Amino acid sequence: MKNLAFDFSAGAAAGPIVLDIETQFLSHEVAGGWGAVDKLKVALAATWDEKNGSRIWHEDQVPALLEELGRFDPVVSFNGERFDFKVLAAYGDTSFLYARSVDMLVHLSKSLGFRVKLDSLAQATLGRGKTGTGTESVEWWRSGDPELRRKVAEYCRMDVEITRDIYLFGKKNGYVFIEDLRRGGRRQVSVSW
Repeated sequence: MKNLAFDFSAGAAAGPIVLDIETQFLSHEVAGGWGAVDKLKVALAATWDEKNGSRIWHEDQVPALLEELGRFDPVVSFNGERFDFKVLAAYGDTSFLYARSVDMLVHLSKSLGFRVKLDSLAQATLGRGKTGTGTESVEWWRSGDPELRRKVAEYCRMDVEITRDIYLFGKKNGYVFIEDLRRGGRRQVSVSW
């Protein structure tokens, strides 16, 4: 696929857009593994923004997705800088995303000194969790079954909603919760995104 570059000098729209990507391959299936995330190929992406609500983007729509992401600031994700943006990089320039990024995993990892899982963060902060796993998503996508592919879209959409709700909770309250496995229960973590 042709590598496209967009001109975003006109500036981004006010307000966040939330992003999540599901892939066609798992890291152990591509040469280079986690060092070659750009080879995993987009199965689909989900976004949410206040104006358009929830949207699903397929692989052939990635150039339009990149252009759309350029209209928003911030671009909110969970592990977007190490995963989603790198997957998208196979389709076009994603360098502009890093300056606009609010990657909640990056923020929390810096604060805590370790990585947390989205499901754990969602359970502790929102009282609800994810509806599947990335491995299941790839398996469902590969089946080619239209019903399972709809399930991938719904799974990705739900991850975007969870990410959005955690982001908004943290923005409003100045903290989120994580599950504290050592002490049991929840632990409050200050955030400033």
